[in-house]
Amino acid sequence: MAKKPELLHEVRQITYDKDHWNHLQTLRDTALKTVQRIESTGIRSLAYGSIARGDVSKSSDIDIIVIRPVASYRIELVLGPILKRELVQATPSMVLKGHIHLPENTVVTFPLFKFMSREEEFYRWGGLIDCKSLKEGIRVPGVDKRLVFIEPTETGHFEHGVIGHEQEVSKKLNVSVEIARERVRVLKRRDSVGRTGVYLTRTLDDDESFEAVAKTLRDSDPALRRTIQRRGG
Repeated sequence: MAKKPELLHEVRQITYDKDHWNHLQTLRDTALKTVQRIESTGIRSLAYGSIARGDVSKSSDIDIIVIRPVASYRIELVLGPILKRELVQATPSMVLKGHIHLPENTVVTFPLFKFMSREEEFYRWGGLIDCKSLKEGIRVPGVDKRLVFIEPTETGHFEHGVIGHEQEVSKKLNVSVEIARERVRVLKRRDSVGRTGVYLTRTLDDDESFEAVAKTLRDSDPALRRTIQRRGG
């Protein structure tokens, strides 16, 4: 079930118990192995979301992002068993991304063409850490799907409201206030009208490459073609 946006007026303090810390470490250990495999090819990758912030749950995914477009085979060769591969485009004007689903709820995401600055900011908005931070147990602030700002502490985290505080939160995360307002608008609308879905999702067969399927989609979809052309792809 999708988390609903919260209008939070007071700061909440959350303290993690031993089980939470152990679960977080398990997820981060798995994330570190995946990041290290990818970076062994010279491709930089980052972990984002709840494992970067620390506010994980039993259902948390391990989300890994490659920020720059790369040849997909370079990533796939080092990842081991792959459960599913798919191309996803949230809206006609947004980047087409590859998702590689691995065991242990791990998903590696990479763009098929260049991110716009707003799309990169989306990951910093949710919390973003590199390989070194994973090794050292560093956690960073970010915003969860409830539109709650998570600020890590030694014993857990503080929770702050985002709605009505977009300017303040964007400064703390070093992102534009536009991305803050956009996320508030999108998630509030999703809560009021229901999950709106994505523009395009295409699961790949075993013998298909991300690039070949992306080319086919580009050739058949004028909106996607225009989006790629605007970005110099």
